[in-house]
Amino acid sequence: MLEGLDAVGPTAWQALHATTALRSPFMSWIWQSEWARAFASPARMEVRRVTDDAGHVSGFLPLYEVSPGVLQLVGGADVSDYLDLLAEAGREEEVWGALLASRAGGAAVWDLHAVPATSPTVARVPGLAAEHGVKVTVTMEERCPVLALPESWDAYLAALTGKQRHELGRKIRRLEREVPEARAVGLATRADVEARFDDFLVLHRRSRVGKARFMDERMEAFFRRVTTALVEQGGLRLWLLDAPGGPLASFLCLEWDSSVGLYNSGFDPERAALSPGVVLIAHIIRDAIVRGRRRFDFLRGEERYKYDFGPTPEDVFRVTLG
Repeated sequence: MLEGLDAVGPTAWQALHATTALRSPFMSWIWQSEWARAFASPARMEVRRVTDDAGHVSGFLPLYEVSPGVLQLVGGADVSDYLDLLAEAGREEEVWGALLASRAGGAAVWDLHAVPATSPTVARVPGLAAEHGVKVTVTMEERCPVLALPESWDAYLAALTGKQRHELGRKIRRLEREVPEARAVGLATRADVEARFDDFLVLHRRSRVGKARFMDERMEAFFRRVTTALVEQGGLRLWLLDAPGGPLASFLCLEWDSSVGLYNSGFDPERAALSPGVVLIAHIIRDAIVRGRRRFDFLRGEERYKYDFGPTPEDVFRVTLG
Protein backbone atom coordinates (compact mmCIF):
# COMPACT_ATOMS: atom_id res chain seq x y z
CA MET A 1 0.00 0.00 0.00
CA LEU A 2 1.33 3.44 -0.97
CA GLU A 3 0.60 6.68 0.86
CA GLY A 4 -0.47 8.87 -2.03
CA LEU A 5 -0.13 9.24 -5.78
CA ASP A 6 3.36 10.73 -5.60
CA ALA A 7 4.61 7.34 -4.47
CA VAL A 8 3.33 5.93 -7.77
CA GLY A 9 4.48 8.67 -10.12
CA PRO A 10 3.19 9.69 -13.56
CA THR A 11 5.24 7.18 -15.57
CA ALA A 12 3.94 4.05 -13.84
CA TRP A 13 0.40 5.42 -13.63
CA GLN A 14 0.13 6.37 -17.30
CA ALA A 15 1.73 3.14 -18.43
CA LEU A 16 -1.02 1.21 -16.65
CA HIS A 17 -3.74 3.66 -17.71
CA ALA A 18 -2.84 3.00 -21.35
CA THR A 19 -3.64 -0.71 -20.92
CA THR A 20 -7.07 -0.29 -19.30
CA ALA A 21 -10.42 -0.98 -20.95
CA LEU A 22 -11.78 2.50 -20.18
CA ARG A 23 -9.03 5.04 -20.80
CA SER A 24 -11.13 8.01 -19.75
CA PRO A 25 -9.40 11.25 -18.74
CA PHE A 26 -10.95 11.01 -15.27
CA MET A 27 -8.56 8.16 -14.46
CA SER A 28 -5.52 9.76 -16.12
CA TRP A 29 -2.53 10.90 -14.09
CA ILE A 30 -3.32 14.52 -14.96
CA TRP A 31 -6.85 14.38 -13.59
CA GLN A 32 -6.13 12.21 -10.56
CA SER A 33 -3.02 14.09 -9.42
CA GLU A 34 -4.52 17.55 -9.95
CA TRP A 35 -7.70 16.53 -8.13
CA ALA A 36 -5.64 15.22 -5.21
CA ARG A 37 -3.61 18.44 -5.17
CA ALA A 38 -6.75 20.59 -5.09
CA PHE A 39 -9.17 18.62 -2.93
CA ALA A 40 -7.66 15.65 -1.08
CA SER A 41 -5.62 17.47 1.56
CA PRO A 42 -5.60 16.98 4.49
CA ALA A 43 -7.36 13.63 4.09
CA ARG A 44 -5.35 10.44 4.40
CA MET A 45 -4.71 8.74 1.07
CA GLU A 46 -3.84 5.17 0.30
CA VAL A 47 -3.12 3.67 -3.10
CA ARG A 48 -3.50 -0.09 -3.17
CA ARG A 49 -1.02 -1.61 -5.64
CA VAL A 50 -1.27 -5.11 -7.08
CA THR A 51 1.73 -6.79 -8.70
CA ASP A 52 2.13 -10.25 -10.22
CA ASP A 53 4.84 -12.80 -9.39
CA ALA A 54 7.24 -11.12 -11.80
CA GLY A 55 6.80 -7.76 -10.06
CA HIS A 56 4.73 -6.33 -12.91
CA VAL A 57 2.12 -3.79 -11.75
CA SER A 58 -1.34 -4.91 -12.83
CA GLY A 59 -3.55 -2.60 -10.80
CA PHE A 60 -3.93 0.50 -8.63
CA LEU A 61 -6.89 1.36 -6.41
CA PRO A 62 -6.52 5.04 -5.38
CA LEU A 63 -8.49 5.88 -2.22
CA TYR A 64 -8.80 8.75 0.23
CA GLU A 65 -10.51 8.88 3.61
CA VAL A 66 -13.70 10.97 3.66
CA SER A 67 -14.58 10.10 7.26
CA PRO A 68 -13.10 7.71 9.84
CA GLY A 69 -13.07 4.25 8.30
CA VAL A 70 -14.70 5.28 4.99
CA LEU A 71 -12.62 5.62 1.84
CA GLN A 72 -13.69 6.77 -1.63
CA LEU A 73 -12.02 6.83 -5.02
CA VAL A 74 -9.61 9.65 -5.73
CA GLY A 75 -11.12 11.95 -8.34
CA GLY A 76 -14.27 12.89 -6.48
CA ALA A 77 -17.69 12.02 -7.88
CA ASP A 78 -18.62 15.70 -7.90
CA VAL A 79 -16.23 16.41 -10.80
CA SER A 80 -15.46 12.95 -12.22
CA ASP A 81 -18.10 11.16 -14.27
CA TYR A 82 -16.34 7.78 -14.46
CA LEU A 83 -14.12 6.33 -11.73
CA ASP A 84 -12.91 2.81 -11.12
CA LEU A 85 -10.09 0.47 -10.29
CA LEU A 86 -7.13 1.09 -12.63
CA ALA A 87 -6.22 -2.34 -13.99
CA GLU A 88 -5.01 -4.00 -17.15
CA ALA A 89 -7.85 -4.94 -19.46
CA GLY A 90 -8.67 -8.61 -18.96
CA ARG A 91 -6.99 -8.81 -15.55
CA GLU A 92 -9.54 -6.84 -13.52
CA GLU A 93 -10.96 -9.93 -11.81
CA GLU A 94 -7.48 -11.11 -10.85
CA VAL A 95 -6.61 -7.68 -9.45
CA TRP A 96 -9.85 -7.46 -7.49
CA GLY A 97 -9.21 -10.91 -6.05
CA ALA A 98 -5.85 -9.74 -4.71
CA LEU A 99 -7.36 -6.54 -3.32
CA LEU A 100 -10.15 -8.39 -1.55
CA ALA A 101 -7.68 -10.87 -0.08
CA SER A 102 -5.65 -7.94 1.25
CA ARG A 103 -8.74 -6.69 3.07
CA ALA A 104 -8.95 -9.81 5.24
CA GLY A 105 -10.19 -8.68 8.64
CA GLY A 106 -10.16 -5.04 7.57
CA ALA A 107 -12.93 -2.83 8.90
CA ALA A 108 -12.66 0.05 6.43
CA VAL A 109 -15.49 0.68 3.98
CA TRP A 110 -14.57 1.24 0.34
CA ASP A 111 -17.33 3.43 -1.08
CA LEU A 112 -16.78 3.51 -4.85
CA HIS A 113 -18.82 6.06 -6.79
CA ALA A 114 -19.29 6.63 -10.54
CA VAL A 115 -18.41 3.12 -11.71
CA PRO A 116 -19.54 2.39 -15.31
CA ALA A 117 -21.97 -0.47 -15.89
CA THR A 118 -19.51 -2.18 -18.23
CA SER A 119 -16.83 -2.42 -15.53
CA PRO A 120 -15.97 -5.80 -13.96
CA THR A 121 -16.21 -3.90 -10.66
CA VAL A 122 -19.99 -3.98 -11.13
CA ALA A 123 -20.33 -7.41 -12.74
CA ARG A 124 -17.72 -9.51 -10.94
CA VAL A 125 -16.89 -7.94 -7.58
CA PRO A 126 -20.11 -9.06 -5.81
CA GLY A 127 -19.26 -12.71 -6.44
CA LEU A 128 -15.58 -12.28 -5.58
CA ALA A 129 -16.44 -10.37 -2.40
CA ALA A 130 -18.69 -13.17 -1.22
CA GLU A 131 -15.81 -15.63 -1.66
CA HIS A 132 -13.67 -13.45 0.64
CA GLY A 133 -16.41 -12.82 3.20
CA VAL A 134 -16.72 -9.13 2.30
CA LYS A 135 -20.15 -7.52 2.26
CA VAL A 136 -20.90 -5.65 -0.95
CA THR A 137 -23.79 -3.57 -2.24
CA VAL A 138 -24.23 -2.35 -5.82
CA THR A 139 -26.74 0.41 -6.55
CA MET A 140 -27.50 2.34 -9.71
CA GLU A 141 -26.30 5.89 -9.02
CA GLU A 142 -26.94 7.84 -12.20
CA ARG A 143 -27.14 7.54 -15.98
CA CYS A 144 -25.06 8.88 -18.84
CA PRO A 145 -26.94 9.46 -22.11
CA VAL A 146 -24.69 8.21 -24.95
CA LEU A 147 -24.91 8.47 -28.73
CA ALA A 148 -23.44 5.91 -31.10
CA LEU A 149 -22.29 8.15 -33.93
CA PRO A 150 -22.89 7.15 -37.56
CA GLU A 151 -20.59 7.92 -40.46
CA SER A 152 -22.33 11.12 -41.58
CA TRP A 153 -24.36 14.04 -40.29
CA ASP A 154 -27.21 13.16 -42.65
CA ALA A 155 -27.29 9.62 -41.22
CA TYR A 156 -27.42 11.06 -37.71
CA LEU A 157 -30.35 13.34 -38.57
CA ALA A 158 -32.17 10.45 -40.24
CA ALA A 159 -31.89 8.40 -37.03
CA LEU A 160 -33.70 11.05 -34.96
CA THR A 161 -37.45 10.98 -34.53
CA GLY A 162 -39.40 13.36 -36.72
CA LYS A 163 -40.09 15.64 -33.76
CA GLN A 164 -36.44 15.68 -32.66
CA ARG A 165 -35.26 16.45 -36.17
CA HIS A 166 -37.85 19.21 -36.61
CA GLU A 167 -37.06 20.89 -33.28
CA LEU A 168 -33.31 20.78 -33.82
CA GLY A 169 -33.62 22.24 -37.31
CA ARG A 170 -36.00 24.93 -36.08
CA LYS A 171 -33.63 26.06 -33.33
CA ILE A 172 -30.62 26.12 -35.66
CA ARG A 173 -32.53 28.16 -38.27
CA ARG A 174 -33.84 30.61 -35.69
CA LEU A 175 -30.39 31.39 -34.33
CA GLU A 176 -29.00 31.70 -37.86
CA ARG A 177 -31.81 34.11 -38.70
CA GLU A 178 -31.55 36.28 -35.59
CA VAL A 179 -27.77 36.17 -35.14
CA PRO A 180 -26.42 35.47 -38.65
CA GLU A 181 -22.85 36.28 -37.59
CA ALA A 182 -22.81 33.53 -34.93
CA ARG A 183 -20.04 30.98 -35.42
CA ALA A 184 -19.12 27.78 -33.60
CA VAL A 185 -15.42 27.69 -32.74
CA GLY A 186 -13.57 24.62 -31.44
CA LEU A 187 -10.22 25.34 -29.78
CA ALA A 188 -7.63 22.59 -29.42
CA THR A 189 -4.31 24.29 -28.64
CA ARG A 190 -3.01 25.46 -25.29
CA ALA A 191 -2.63 29.06 -26.41
CA ASP A 192 -6.15 29.25 -27.84
CA VAL A 193 -7.78 27.57 -24.84
CA GLU A 194 -5.93 29.76 -22.33
CA ALA A 195 -6.90 32.88 -24.30
CA ARG A 196 -10.61 32.05 -24.14
CA PHE A 197 -10.93 30.21 -20.84
CA ASP A 198 -12.18 33.30 -19.03
CA ASP A 199 -15.04 33.52 -21.55
CA PHE A 200 -16.04 29.99 -20.60
CA LEU A 201 -15.89 30.82 -16.88
CA VAL A 202 -18.07 33.91 -17.28
CA LEU A 203 -20.74 31.98 -19.16
CA HIS A 204 -20.51 29.03 -16.77
CA ARG A 205 -21.06 31.22 -13.71
CA ARG A 206 -23.85 33.24 -15.32
CA SER A 207 -25.85 30.31 -16.65
CA ARG A 208 -27.15 29.07 -13.30
CA VAL A 209 -26.84 30.10 -9.66
CA GLY A 210 -25.61 26.67 -8.58
CA LYS A 211 -22.81 26.79 -11.12
CA ALA A 212 -21.53 30.05 -9.69
CA ARG A 213 -21.26 28.39 -6.28
CA PHE A 214 -19.66 25.28 -7.79
CA MET A 215 -16.94 27.23 -9.64
CA ASP A 216 -15.27 28.72 -6.56
CA GLU A 217 -11.63 29.80 -6.43
CA ARG A 218 -10.32 26.33 -5.66
CA MET A 219 -12.41 24.69 -8.40
CA GLU A 220 -11.33 27.32 -10.93
CA ALA A 221 -7.66 26.68 -10.14
CA PHE A 222 -8.20 22.94 -10.61
CA PHE A 223 -9.92 23.40 -13.96
CA ARG A 224 -7.29 25.80 -15.26
CA ARG A 225 -4.50 23.34 -14.50
CA VAL A 226 -6.24 20.22 -15.76
CA THR A 227 -7.58 21.94 -18.89
CA THR A 228 -4.12 23.17 -19.87
CA ALA A 229 -2.55 19.76 -19.33
CA LEU A 230 -5.27 17.79 -21.14
CA VAL A 231 -5.39 20.02 -24.21
CA GLU A 232 -1.65 19.54 -24.69
CA GLN A 233 -2.28 15.78 -24.91
CA GLY A 234 -5.21 16.10 -27.29
CA GLY A 235 -7.70 15.21 -24.57
CA LEU A 236 -9.80 18.38 -24.49
CA ARG A 237 -11.46 20.97 -26.71
CA LEU A 238 -13.04 24.25 -25.70
CA TRP A 239 -16.07 25.17 -27.80
CA LEU A 240 -17.71 28.57 -28.03
CA LEU A 241 -20.64 29.91 -30.01
CA ASP A 242 -19.22 33.34 -30.83
CA ALA A 243 -21.30 36.37 -31.79
CA PRO A 244 -20.51 40.09 -32.24
CA GLY A 245 -21.76 40.96 -28.74
CA GLY A 246 -19.80 38.16 -27.07
CA PRO A 247 -20.08 34.36 -26.89
CA LEU A 248 -23.56 32.93 -26.46
CA ALA A 249 -22.61 29.47 -25.17
CA SER A 250 -19.57 27.36 -24.33
CA PHE A 251 -18.68 23.74 -23.63
CA LEU A 252 -15.62 21.93 -22.33
CA CYS A 253 -15.41 18.62 -24.15
CA LEU A 254 -13.18 15.74 -23.08
CA GLU A 255 -11.85 13.31 -25.67
CA TRP A 256 -10.52 9.78 -25.31
CA ASP A 257 -10.20 6.83 -27.66
CA SER A 258 -13.07 7.35 -30.13
CA SER A 259 -15.27 9.22 -27.63
CA VAL A 260 -16.21 12.87 -27.16
CA GLY A 261 -17.62 13.76 -23.75
CA LEU A 262 -19.76 16.88 -23.18
CA TYR A 263 -18.31 17.76 -19.80
CA ASN A 264 -19.10 21.29 -18.63
CA SER A 265 -21.07 24.19 -20.02
CA GLY A 266 -22.16 27.77 -19.82
CA PHE A 267 -24.49 30.07 -21.74
CA ASP A 268 -25.69 33.66 -21.79
CA PRO A 269 -29.02 33.61 -19.89
CA GLU A 270 -30.14 36.78 -21.67
CA ARG A 271 -30.04 34.87 -24.98
CA ALA A 272 -31.54 31.66 -23.65
CA ALA A 273 -34.59 32.00 -25.94
CA LEU A 274 -32.27 31.34 -28.90
CA SER A 275 -31.24 27.93 -27.47
CA PRO A 276 -27.54 28.65 -28.01
CA GLY A 277 -26.45 25.61 -26.03
CA VAL A 278 -28.54 23.25 -28.17
CA VAL A 279 -27.22 24.83 -31.36
CA LEU A 280 -23.62 24.55 -30.18
CA ILE A 281 -24.09 20.89 -29.21
CA ALA A 282 -25.32 20.20 -32.75
CA HIS A 283 -22.10 21.72 -34.12
CA ILE A 284 -19.99 19.65 -31.69
CA ILE A 285 -21.76 16.40 -32.65
CA ARG A 286 -21.32 17.19 -36.34
CA ASP A 287 -17.63 17.91 -35.81
CA ALA A 288 -17.21 14.63 -33.92
CA ILE A 289 -18.76 12.72 -36.82
CA VAL A 290 -16.55 14.48 -39.37
CA ARG A 291 -13.46 13.58 -37.31
CA GLY A 292 -14.47 9.92 -37.23
CA ARG A 293 -15.44 9.68 -33.57
CA ARG A 294 -17.81 6.83 -32.80
CA ARG A 295 -19.24 7.77 -29.42
CA PHE A 296 -20.72 11.00 -28.07
CA ASP A 297 -21.13 10.87 -24.31
CA PHE A 298 -23.32 13.47 -22.60
CA LEU A 299 -21.82 12.21 -19.31
CA ARG A 300 -23.73 12.05 -16.06
CA GLY A 301 -27.13 13.66 -15.69
CA GLU A 302 -30.40 13.11 -17.50
CA GLU A 303 -31.39 16.66 -18.34
CA ARG A 304 -34.16 16.75 -20.91
CA TYR A 305 -32.15 18.64 -23.54
CA LYS A 306 -29.70 15.72 -23.78
CA TYR A 307 -32.42 13.29 -24.80
CA ASP A 308 -33.55 15.65 -27.57
CA PHE A 309 -30.41 14.48 -29.42
CA GLY A 310 -31.47 10.83 -29.38
CA PRO A 311 -29.01 9.14 -26.99
CA THR A 312 -29.40 5.90 -25.06
CA PRO A 313 -28.88 5.94 -21.26
CA GLU A 314 -26.01 3.92 -19.77
CA ASP A 315 -26.05 3.19 -16.04
CA VAL A 316 -23.37 4.31 -13.59
CA PHE A 317 -23.12 2.51 -10.26
CA ARG A 318 -22.04 2.92 -6.66
CA VAL A 319 -20.24 -0.12 -5.29
CA THR A 320 -19.73 -0.31 -1.51
CA LEU A 321 -17.48 -2.93 0.09
CA GLY A 322 -17.30 -3.61 3.81
